[in-house]
Amino acid sequence: MTGTADTTQDGASSQQPMIESPFVDHLGAQLVSARDGASEVLLALAERHMNTWDVAHGGVTMTLADIALAMAARSVAADGVGVVTVEMKVNFMQPGRGELRAYGRVLHRSTTMAYCEGEIRDSEGHFVAKALGTFKYMRRLAVGRDVTRQRLRSDPNAKPGPSDG
Repeated sequence: MTGTADTTQDGASSQQPMIESPFVDHLGAQLVSARDGASEVLLALAERHMNTWDVAHGGVTMTLADIALAMAARSVAADGVGVVTVEMKVNFMQPGRGELRAYGRVLHRSTTMAYCEGEIRDSEGHFVAKALGTFKYMRRLAVGRDVTRQRLRSDPNAKPGPSDG
């Protein structure tokens, strides 16, 4: 999740973060905006998002909140800097139906952390959930096999550890 878009819908220059996550792509969430400490994310609910009562699964709702809050935090970070969720709390108000819109905003930011709030509303405008979260700013790090290559670049004698695959 570390890319940026170069233009806005009206063609103006922008540094809006883009969502780069296979999981978010699979979910189908779309970034509407992320700028100046605020974000909006959209998800058109499909059958795969529903629980046994045919409403949005709580995990889908919580994930959408996490995306919105993280994108708000990233919108005020330098290029190449992402965030990881340190903690998050979600209050579920009522079932989500139709299309869900998640809104996030940064309440407080330090050099290493952002404290954010957000809410999710459904296509009727009903208040579905409220979220609060803390996010840590991080440079994009190598993962999986790239960890071995990253260590080898910094220390020619480095050997992969047991968790490096």
